[in-house]
Amino acid sequence: MTSNIAIFGGSGGIGTAFTKQFTFLNPNATINVFSRQKPKKVLPNVKYHIINYQDEVSIDESAKIASKDSPLDMVIVATGILHEGKMKPEKSIKDLSLEKFQRIFEINSIVPILIAKHLLPKMNRETKSIFAALSARVGSISDNQLGGWYSYRASKAALNMAIKTLAIEIRRSNKNAIIIGLHPGTVDTNLSKPFQRNVPTGKLFTPEYSTQKMLEVLKNLTSRQSGKCFAWDGKEILP
Repeated sequence: MTSNIAIFGGSGGIGTAFTKQFTFLNPNATINVFSRQKPKKVLPNVKYHIINYQDEVSIDESAKIASKDSPLDMVIVATGILHEGKMKPEKSIKDLSLEKFQRIFEINSIVPILIAKHLLPKMNRETKSIFAALSARVGSISDNQLGGWYSYRASKAALNMAIKTLAIEIRRSNKNAIIIGLHPGTVDTNLSKPFQRNVPTGKLFTPEYSTQKMLEVLKNLTSRQSGKCFAWDGKEILP
């Protein structure tokens, strides 16, 4: 039974959709939502909190808030960045920059790992608990056939490796915890908007559809799948 849920990145399109889905599926659950700013539309019976992802003390405080009354059954990390202002994905090596790599890795790799550092010890040890972070198919090294998008691809590959490593360590202290990466598909959010014209018909998902599919994946997970990355359709994404 999923009774205590924490969602990070709750003001984004996917984070908001996850919150809506959980309130519908688990009406009696405690749901704590963390984001840099309070969402424009808030839901009743959901607890909203401001977090500073660049401050580890703030992340630690979020873990204490979320687990105050009971261990965590579900943690969703829906943070991520692909572009920001004039910063766009690299088409070739001439577009590489230290600033871009640092910013992309900070949000896509370091922040989820630090959230894991403070939230995983708070996970339920008695029954199945899940820590899921949004990753991407382009983080698969074996699947890379197009090149480009250096910092984004590398940051998601680093996240996937961290998920695998975390799963190995946590298995020793909490055999019921499952740690995975989730690829939501191409979702109609601000992250994908500049690139949507290249998406094949029927492959641009609404946040609601994507989160519904990902929740089906989460529902069917077993401890043997911990450390892996799965797409919205349940198929494993290879490293």
